[in-house]
Amino acid sequence: MKKIFLFLFVFAGLYSCSDDITDLNEDTVNPTEVPAEFLFTNAQKNMVDQMVSTSVNFNVFRLFTQQWTETTYTDESNYDVATRTIPDNHWQVIYRDVLRDLKESRTVLAEEVYTGTPAEIATQEAERINKGHVIDIMSAYAYYVLVDTFGDVPYTEALDPLEHPLPKYDDGETIYKDLIAKLTAASHGLDTNFGSFGSQDLMYGGDTAQWQKFANSVRLQMAINLDDIDHTYASAQALAAVTDGVIVDNADNASLTYLSAQPNTNPIYVDVVASGRDDFVPTATIIEQMNNLNDPRRAMYFTQIGGIYEGGEPGSSNNFANFSHIGPMILEPTFEGLIMDAAQVEFLLAEAVERGIAVGGSAESHYNAAITASMDYWGVSGADQAAYLAQTDVAYTTATGTWQQKIGEQAYLGLYNRGFESWTSFRRLDFPVLIAPADANETEVPTRLTYPAREETLNATNVEAAITAIGGNTLTTKLFWDIH
Repeated sequence: MKKIFLFLFVFAGLYSCSDDITDLNEDTVNPTEVPAEFLFTNAQKNMVDQMVSTSVNFNVFRLFTQQWTETTYTDESNYDVATRTIPDNHWQVIYRDVLRDLKESRTVLAEEVYTGTPAEIATQEAERINKGHVIDIMSAYAYYVLVDTFGDVPYTEALDPLEHPLPKYDDGETIYKDLIAKLTAASHGLDTNFGSFGSQDLMYGGDTAQWQKFANSVRLQMAINLDDIDHTYASAQALAAVTDGVIVDNADNASLTYLSAQPNTNPIYVDVVASGRDDFVPTATIIEQMNNLNDPRRAMYFTQIGGIYEGGEPGSSNNFANFSHIGPMILEPTFEGLIMDAAQVEFLLAEAVERGIAVGGSAESHYNAAITASMDYWGVSGADQAAYLAQTDVAYTTATGTWQQKIGEQAYLGLYNRGFESWTSFRRLDFPVLIAPADANETEVPTRLTYPAREETLNATNVEAAITAIGGNTLTTKLFWDIH
């Protein structure tokens, strides 16, 4: 398990005594330079925090996919994202708190001067190169999330306020392909004979081989997203990613383990437990599907109410006391923040086979491996796993519907508590069938976030060009790869 190291950093020598009174003009409290490692750590934690948060000010994707719904205040479950300026907050965290810190980390890294023996310097230089590739991988993931949230976004002119204070918005598909190229270069460039950020890497502890698998898995995810609009390109990229090695074991999952004390606990614990608020219950949408399949993960996902699992109605005022609650495992302060896992990758591989991409294995074998990986992760016994997979409604050859339905419905269950990726899977496969709440602001489940209001005010010309390019600025405007 990866552990977070204390985020309070001690800078030595800030309070040294001196007879030189010119020292009084120096700020000895705030450091003027921050090490590249600390900037990377901060960016990484902010990225994972944003993806796993359940604060309705920042992350509402569990509500979009109807895995959770609200109780007293139901605005976000009914797709009101403007009152709390949710798009602005999501945008700001990723651009300012993630990508900006990653860029600065790279700048500081390039300026470091190493000392020691020739062998020591050679090792430090090799690690510097690896650190640069890890920064590229983390940056590419952040941009992938932005594109899959909004569509066209600032990219080539982003993060440069002096030269480009009002950055243009780049075409989403063009960004996607550039990100895949960068992920490929970073994966190939990592030297697994050397480390990278070491203990400052909260996901992999500096293990470059695991970073390769994460990079390749993100490549696979993006390639599958692109398949409906460019099969030839997507097929080649998916095959290349799989050949280079993807995450197919939970030991390689991209995750960050939190600590037991705030401010380094899992954000879900902060939002649900430490806040003392009863704002969320799981929905009937997911619980009824799992009840129908006698899914053994229910005991980990939810609590029972009156001896049964019962979910609330999406978008309605649900009395907290009358429904199942979020499972205690998820509410632990130390529960890890997961952004890519073996189950997700195996479902993508099952899709790849059905899309005619020769990644090896059958759709059924990858489908079964995905369900197994999910159940292993949640601690389901082998006997319960076998019984579940043997059911007629679960077994790949006998389950109802097209391959999109079979994979989509099981991915929905396997990606529980993974709001963003569950939303992406739903948008790509159109399963499970989700119905917008009766009182929702939209008649359909959202397929993107609208552009931030601040951007529409301050960068109006470029935002208007982007809106024209993507075909509108509504919650139901579809992304370039979402053509169904």
